[in-house]
Amino acid sequence: MFALTNVTRDYPWGSTTAIAELLGTEPSGGPEAELWIGAHPDSPSIAATPEGPVPLDRLIAEHAESALGESVHAAFGAKLPFLTKLLAANQALSLQVHPTLERARERFADEEAAGVPRDAAHRNFKDDNHKPEMILALTPFEALCGFRPCAEAAELFRAVGAAIAATGAEVPELLGRVEMTLNSRMAAPAVVRKAFELLVQGGSATTELVELAAAALTGAAAAALSPSLLTVVELAKQYPGDSGVLVSILLNRVSLEPGQAIYLPAGNIHAYLNGLGLEVMASSDNVLRGGLTGKHVDVPELLETVDFAPSAVPVVPTRITDLGQKVWEPPFAEFALQRVEMSAGSNPVPLVQNGPMIVLAVSGSVLLDSPRGDMVLNRGGSVFVPAAENPVMVHPVVDGGADAVIFAVTVAA
Repeated sequence: MFALTNVTRDYPWGSTTAIAELLGTEPSGGPEAELWIGAHPDSPSIAATPEGPVPLDRLIAEHAESALGESVHAAFGAKLPFLTKLLAANQALSLQVHPTLERARERFADEEAAGVPRDAAHRNFKDDNHKPEMILALTPFEALCGFRPCAEAAELFRAVGAAIAATGAEVPELLGRVEMTLNSRMAAPAVVRKAFELLVQGGSATTELVELAAAALTGAAAAALSPSLLTVVELAKQYPGDSGVLVSILLNRVSLEPGQAIYLPAGNIHAYLNGLGLEVMASSDNVLRGGLTGKHVDVPELLETVDFAPSAVPVVPTRITDLGQKVWEPPFAEFALQRVEMSAGSNPVPLVQNGPMIVLAVSGSVLLDSPRGDMVLNRGGSVFVPAAENPVMVHPVVDGGADAVIFAVTVAA
């Protein structure tokens, strides 16, 4: 087992306190948006080895068979298939979507062949992998996720028009075109795509509509507004004039309580609004943005990547094993997540492990015991467990402190 030192990303949308409060660390004083725990080459964790600190991606590449196990190595190559993050949003992240594996490979190769620098602001594909992901709420967590039914979206846009009209302003033509599109008899994906295109390609007309809608809804009684229209008001404050403010009306508005999780397959357009969560994904940084951002938005690429079919919110079911592990298993090959809680009198619990594993402690202390050694893991600590160290038993550490809570990520069975 290898203790890890992890990289914090200081994106401006991040909370200054949430991650530090969870892990019992000292805040940096600036935004702490994401803590990356894994082996992505952009920000690999550093593993403490007997020979000294080593980037986790290099450690795995040099000892792939023992680190990953034969089956995981054969399926995913000499790299950790998953990436774990703590994500702390103090304001909305960009509206975004992730590509399929096939599209990621094709378009990454295209950009490589074209000589586009990997750190270029206009580059779309940072690697050749897809990025299916899951977010588990650790606090109340708000998000937008996938497209709502067309009739619901049409009703919300109608309410926006009524609010604008109530101010005495003229309702912009663009709003009428969006509403008419949503009420059309085309197949639902075609309807949603057309409405989406009208908003993201509307230029100054979209900016004007965002400003009018925000002003009208801000002046309305908050109690009379639905959560989706209140979201328009909040997003307009954070991203004035941005088309994503109105695109949010097309999307499902999601409120998660701690312990609830949703998964985001390729093509699902989404945005995290606020809250602290544990995010697990395939090891990739491929993000196509569609709004709520000052970064590059490639509209043609976006339109080819988004799945425009309305869908229910993709909730991850939870199951409790006979031994008490709480398990989340989204429909992805790269990862599954489990939670173990222990008190001083708890019996040892084996972790569900399939190949390599990342373990993070968010409360108390535990002893991790494997056939090759053991390690005490305290609050805020994380560890990489190679496949060769299986099984791992979790024992409570009796120190008079808080109950222990750990999360462990491994490859899906």
